Amino acid sequence: MLDICLLGTGGMMPLPYRWLTAMMTRCDGSNLLIDCGEGTQIALKEKGWSPKPIDIICFTHYHADHVSGLPGLLLTMGNAERTEPLTLIGPKGLEFVVGALRTIAPELPFELKFIELDQNREQIKIKPYVIDAYRVNHGVVCYGYSISIPRTGRFDVERANAAGIPQKFWSRLQKGEAIEDGGRILTPDMVLGPERRGLKVTYCTDTRPVPVIAEYAKEADLFICEGMYGEEGKETKAREYKHMTFYEAARLAKEAQPKQMWLTHYSPSLTRPEEYMDKVREIFPRARAAKDAWTLELEFDEE
Repeated sequence: MLDICLLGTGGMMPLPYRWLTAMMTRCDGSNLLIDCGEGTQIALKEKGWSPKPIDIICFTHYHADHVSGLPGLLLTMGNAERTEPLTLIGPKGLEFVVGALRTIAPELPFELKFIELDQNREQIKIKPYVIDAYRVNHGVVCYGYSISIPRTGRFDVERANAAGIPQKFWSRLQKGEAIEDGGRILTPDMVLGPERRGLKVTYCTDTRPVPVIAEYAKEADLFICEGMYGEEGKETKAREYKHMTFYEAARLAKEAQPKQMWLTHYSPSLTRPEEYMDKVREIFPRARAAKDAWTLELEFDEE
């Protein structure tokens, strides 16, 4: 199962009813955060989720509305007596940016590990997650992320018995471990069927619509996409500042065909995004105007 909470849906500046951009996933005891805008800690507190178990933080880019909540979050995690390492992922320059922000959070009881992205596409496997980072088109270097939970094939008892594999090794092989037994190498593919459909959430914000977004959002369980502007006549502004309108995001979703799409990262002037959704759903019927603290539990398909 993969829990998702869209902690903040605002762009540029926090509002009394809308925190800045952040999303958290939880799976198998591991928590992953994408972006950490101002108010992320408060949004977590309101949701009842703790920052202490966060293992991974991914940053799309280094504009303030996406990183300004980090120093306080690190301090809170430290004050909670966290000692486990924290992995940070983001565009090249990540260690420098975090180092500057840590001027006001200099002492932490846990190690920070940095993974800096410098290719157009990169894949990172960490904890239960497969993280695909893909470069998008904003005014500064910016990445979108697809977070996947792979699912192995079903364990085949008949194949295991036919291969003469002792039952004591079955659990380890099912978990993906290769085992040496009396000079013979036992591998998971000897006992597992074809890989089954896993879970995937694709997240992108602060970008013009580019084909790579639809590629990574293809058949996702959830596609979270920026919709900076819903009002008519904002297309020129969206192009100038390299953001998206609701309708551009909907066309990406139409191409990708996720199970559903949530719009996010609204302009501060966009006070009632739901008013524009009828036209959006003419393009992609499964689109929704997300609100802060929206949560979704994704579960593997029943077979």
